[in-house]
Amino acid sequence: MTVHIGAKPGEIAETVLLPGDPYRARWAAETFLENPRLVNEVRGMLGFTGTWRGHPVTIHGSGMGMPSISIYANELIRDYGAQTLIRIGSAGALQPHVKVRDIVLAQATSTLGSPSRAIMREMSFAPVADFGLLAAAHAAATAKAIPTHVGGVYSSDTFYDERPDLSDQLQRHGTLCIEMEAAELYTVAARYQRRALAVLTISDHILTGEALPSDQRERSFGDMVEIALTAAFG
Repeated sequence: MTVHIGAKPGEIAETVLLPGDPYRARWAAETFLENPRLVNEVRGMLGFTGTWRGHPVTIHGSGMGMPSISIYANELIRDYGAQTLIRIGSAGALQPHVKVRDIVLAQATSTLGSPSRAIMREMSFAPVADFGLLAAAHAAATAKAIPTHVGGVYSSDTFYDERPDLSDQLQRHGTLCIEMEAAELYTVAARYQRRALAVLTISDHILTGEALPSDQRERSFGDMVEIALTAAFG
């Protein structure tokens, strides 16, 4: 057990999927895993372990924002031996060619600041995805003919952003979308030499204001989970 994870030794798999929402963790576990069992509910952050095509998998909520995912990624790696961590979450599109329901695979991440910035001090560290996971996820998405984009994303440390000028510059420089966790996940994974990837579903569009209706989210998020699982074991 750790401060934030109540699982016993051996109850966390080496492959962990990390949705922000703990209830999405429950939905994904019940939908995609065989014999999922609850292994954590400390502070309401649900985690489930089961199997997918015979492979042990944990699906664990990570909360909202980089400080939250930093806590869970550190503890999952340091105390439970997680080797592969894949964020599955939503994002807001920044480019006209990226549409609602599309998948974005975060090749690299930009951020104004994260919990790891104090370690890097004056250096602008460039957190990137594990290439093997990235390539496998792209192959999985291509095989299912799912519209998918690979490139840079922006991990924001605020949800209600007051910087429209920053969004303009991110768009100008080809950033595909905005989300809130990947930069810190990639940095923590790099620190421990573990594999990490963010597979993101576009749920809304910053430029057009379009948003994915709530009754269509589960189907679109299902594609994301399948891609993540296939990438982890492909």
